[in-house]
Amino acid sequence: MLFCSSMLCGQNYVPIHVEAQRWVKEKSNMPWETFETRIIDNLIGFSLEKRVPTNKYGSDITKKYKATGFFRVEKQGDRWWTIDPEGYHNVPIGINSVNCGRSEGTQKAFEQIYKSTERWMKVTADSLLDNGFNGTGSWSDIEAIIEYNRSAKQPLTYTPNLNFMMSYGRKRGGTYQLPGNTGYPNQCIFVFDPEFETFCMEYAQHISKYASDKNLFGFFSDNELPINMNNLEGYLKLENKEDPGYMAARRWMDERGLTIDKLSNEDKCEFAGYVAEKYYSIVSKALKTYAPNHMFLGSRLHGRVTRIEQVLRAAGKYCDIISINYYGKWTPENDAMTNWERYSKRPFMITEFYTKAMDSGLTNETGAGFTVHTQRDRGYAYQNFCLGLLESKSCVGWHFFKYQDNDPTAQNVDPSNLNSNKGIVSNRYVYYSSFLIWMKQLNRNVYSLISYLGQ
Repeated sequence: MLFCSSMLCGQNYVPIHVEAQRWVKEKSNMPWETFETRIIDNLIGFSLEKRVPTNKYGSDITKKYKATGFFRVEKQGDRWWTIDPEGYHNVPIGINSVNCGRSEGTQKAFEQIYKSTERWMKVTADSLLDNGFNGTGSWSDIEAIIEYNRSAKQPLTYTPNLNFMMSYGRKRGGTYQLPGNTGYPNQCIFVFDPEFETFCMEYAQHISKYASDKNLFGFFSDNELPINMNNLEGYLKLENKEDPGYMAARRWMDERGLTIDKLSNEDKCEFAGYVAEKYYSIVSKALKTYAPNHMFLGSRLHGRVTRIEQVLRAAGKYCDIISINYYGKWTPENDAMTNWERYSKRPFMITEFYTKAMDSGLTNETGAGFTVHTQRDRGYAYQNFCLGLLESKSCVGWHFFKYQDNDPTAQNVDPSNLNSNKGIVSNRYVYYSSFLIWMKQLNRNVYSLISYLGQ
């Protein structure tokens, strides 16, 4: 890490440089590069003493708005806000995968340190809250969180991922494991199956038990579905010409007088939007039937699909918040964030991002995050990334990926989670204090930072 020798014109901070290694799919040993980085300590004119008072949800209580008893979003002026159940501005700051590790070594450490899920949840919640987090993301232990919340003065919000398409695919057959998500035939989801809508309505019945819980922030419907520009050709190339997906694509083509050899990028984007419209309309109907007061947080878009206007437009018709798993950028891109809101007419939240450090002792070969040298550098990266998000008036919050490091000895795990330092705790439940100190500094000052950055 090096300090930049001088302040760049027009910037409200003195930048530092952090050395990091990009992750590129199917490429290893990428060169180390230096990235300009913004941290709180180097913000000109910002005072850490100006923290605002907060309530049990971690919300700013200086001004009250309409309270509905549940989380919701509202655009006020040119900025989107989450409004908590009591009617106050809230920035959701969460951690993904808050659960107990399943490898033999991790389970042994759990027994030595915690002995029970209840004790682990209490200690973990206390730590998260102390470090400025107010919620949990996908793949967290929902039942343990709900039980903790029953007697907690400060609850943790939770966000179930219902995995509609993945669950239907497993029942139907034809899915397979890919790094980080589920694979489908020709990467074409089964959204045109007549049975899918019926499945979703039946499958969603179980969420009615959460319908009155004000600590539930919202629902995700799936993770990183392969909705993209390749879908039209993918459906048309399915071997089974009686497949509902093939027939839907064929009909869509015929209605427009198109042929597969003369498809434009616009045609491909329009069809991707058609797929998204079909998907979001079905799953949102199921969600709103059984949990009408809770937000629909989308399907955690990732990669190229986040640049397809037609898909974002379809998502915006049904989602309260557009969820984005955002990788490959050291600092969030202003143009991308602007377009997410412009296309969807909805706010967004980042639901996955992380960096990995070599001082953890892990090899960090898997997973899409940047690699840095130290836990301090991870903290700098976190602050830099989140300051960029807070600067956007369309971002309502984020979930960091994730609670615990990968365990290289674990069996039968997702190929993207084999050997990397993604957690705030090690795979033996040791907290990375030199990382968390920087997370805490930012998390506890989000409202003051929003005011400062909006000047």
